[in-house]
Amino acid sequence: MKRLIALLTKWKVFLLAFVKPLGFGGAAVIAFIDASSVPLPMDLIMAGYAWHDRWHFYIYALLAGVGSSLGALVPYLLGRAGGELFLLRRVDRARFEKLRNRFERQEFLAMVIPSVMPPPTPWKLFVFGAGVFEMKVPQFLLAVFVGRTIRYTVEGLLTVLYGPKIIVLFGDLVHKHLILLLVGSCAFIGLIVWWAVRRAMRKKA
Repeated sequence: MKRLIALLTKWKVFLLAFVKPLGFGGAAVIAFIDASSVPLPMDLIMAGYAWHDRWHFYIYALLAGVGSSLGALVPYLLGRAGGELFLLRRVDRARFEKLRNRFERQEFLAMVIPSVMPPPTPWKLFVFGAGVFEMKVPQFLLAVFVGRTIRYTVEGLLTVLYGPKIIVLFGDLVHKHLILLLVGSCAFIGLIVWWAVRRAMRKKA
């Protein structure tokens, strides 16, 4: 196990050394790899880009958002190809349909909010779920792009204003108050959904 961890660490170092000279395009490549396969420390990477090129941090954020949304198609398509059978082995058909209906009512927010959230949010599980429940590809790409771009833009702005250490401090804060953060996020999603349903009911009336 230790050998495997050491091998993955060396792979990440090699990968970062390879894409760093690519400049703006490197942010897109790194984000694509992180979203599609190998997890990378994206928060620290984006902080590094922002700190070394402070006037263009938003360009790195935009391109990383593009790379992340395209890379997310890999787990999304895996979910779409065989995820339904995977879930049906664990829940009955009625439960599955209930989950599908719930996701479809709030699918855009269900992808935007996890895409904004920092680790250890199980983001790829949400992406896989979007594939299982057959979220439309254009909506999926837009939701991931919006969420990831917001996240990377905020991180870049914080880095420019306060330095790279702010990302590390924020990460520690998230780990210490993870449960509170998740509860707050769920409450926020519920509030948005309640508002959307209430507005739709008023229009029908």
